[in-house]
Amino acid sequence: MASTWNRVWITGASTGIGRALALRMSAEADTVWASARSGDALDDLSRDGANVVAKPLDITDNDAVTAAVADMDAAGGVDLAVLNAGAWKLTDVADLDLDAVRKGVEVNIVGTLQCAYALIPGMIKRGKGHIAIVASVAGYRGLPRSIAYGPTKAALINAAETMRTELAPRGITVSVVNPGFVDTPMTADNPFPMPQLISPEAAADAMMKGLRSSRFEIRFPWRFTTAMKALRLAPNGLFFAIMRRVMSQ
Repeated sequence: MASTWNRVWITGASTGIGRALALRMSAEADTVWASARSGDALDDLSRDGANVVAKPLDITDNDAVTAAVADMDAAGGVDLAVLNAGAWKLTDVADLDLDAVRKGVEVNIVGTLQCAYALIPGMIKRGKGHIAIVASVAGYRGLPRSIAYGPTKAALINAAETMRTELAPRGITVSVVNPGFVDTPMTADNPFPMPQLISPEAAADAMMKGLRSSRFEIRFPWRFTTAMKALRLAPNGLFFAIMRRVMSQ
């Protein structure tokens, strides 16, 4: 691992990809700060990972985020932040759940950006740092039943592009992570087929490889996300024809 990754912060670390990545990182980093709302789950994680430090946090609480980052800056600062916390709920347009939409915006967009913008001043001062924003291939195009989720991930992809451009001259690397389907509590109840479903451990391995390369977009699994990337570039007529076929199944 690059020497600048001595101190790592991972949000959404209590389950799924975040937990698996924290355990992977704990074998190589000096300190892995693991955040989520569930303190008990983080305590379990810290017992399993030698260098994992539980840091319970609700990323929608801006004061708490600011205080948490200040604590980490006082301990040397975050070299790599993986902003992974997120909310997901299947929602049909015809039966729109506005509470789910609000939660998606507040957690996925506002909470993630609060974390990023709390980190940036310290990284600028140190002249280095890496922020990885976990979005999704669901942000590529508007997919059925994802109106409370997909638009928030599209916003994160856009935000990461802006941040990459503006922060690169300051020595800060920004990446966006666009996973396909990962077997986590968030996807456990999905009532539809999930092509190329992978384990959280496989996702963590793919993220580690991508983060080491410092490339902008990290996506996995390869075949499924390549198909989704092609869908992103498809003409509108073709895209909507495919979506009609998907909805009819």
